[in-house]
Amino acid sequence: MEIVDQIAAIPLFQGLQRSQLEELAMIVVAQKIKRGQIIFAEGDAGTGFYVLTFGRVKIFKLSPEGKEQILHIIPPGEPFGEVAVFAGEPFPAYAEAMEDGYTFFFPRAAFIELIRTNPSLSLSMMAILARRLRKFAAMIEALSLKEVPGRLADHFLYLSSQADKNGWLTLDISKNQLASLLGTIPETLSRILTRMAKEGMLETSGQRLIRILDRAGLQELAAGDRRL
Repeated sequence: MEIVDQIAAIPLFQGLQRSQLEELAMIVVAQKIKRGQIIFAEGDAGTGFYVLTFGRVKIFKLSPEGKEQILHIIPPGEPFGEVAVFAGEPFPAYAEAMEDGYTFFFPRAAFIELIRTNPSLSLSMMAILARRLRKFAAMIEALSLKEVPGRLADHFLYLSSQADKNGWLTLDISKNQLASLLGTIPETLSRILTRMAKEGMLETSGQRLIRILDRAGLQELAAGDRRL
């Protein structure tokens, strides 16, 4: 597949004219990433932004004690590090490859020049940023107002649309990473999963499979109307 066609398939750039896609293809840098690779660190110069084309990337912060808080899990097709384009500031978090994959890197100076002549690009990026802000607001609310069982119930309800025909959904991150995403520790997460299973809310199979048995119960837990 030509690089122009690959760029055209990225949601951020859908709707652009062929000539605009060709301009983007002239500035993009395709990069291979390896599992565990730090793509950028907090404080690194924001020289451009990335779009993940294959694999997964986690965006996270580190506390002074070294504790990791995952902010996003980036799937293929999604941009990351885009704040650098608009703010011209250092990257505010870390980005690490969770598996082998590929990215497109768009240098800031060249991309800003394209935005000047193609305002539709900036509108698309603002829509992405607005969606991220809503997600951050929900995360802050959950971390500050909800107990861990409510956060976990919220997460399972969010994932429930991805369940297979038998109702099983597959966690796409490890339980350690899920604990980090929810602002807790793996031991606490395991205890809560065990209690949820005992109360008939869900069942588990192996390390990654979850099936929701009592959706209403999870909704009550997520809303704070029920406690474990």
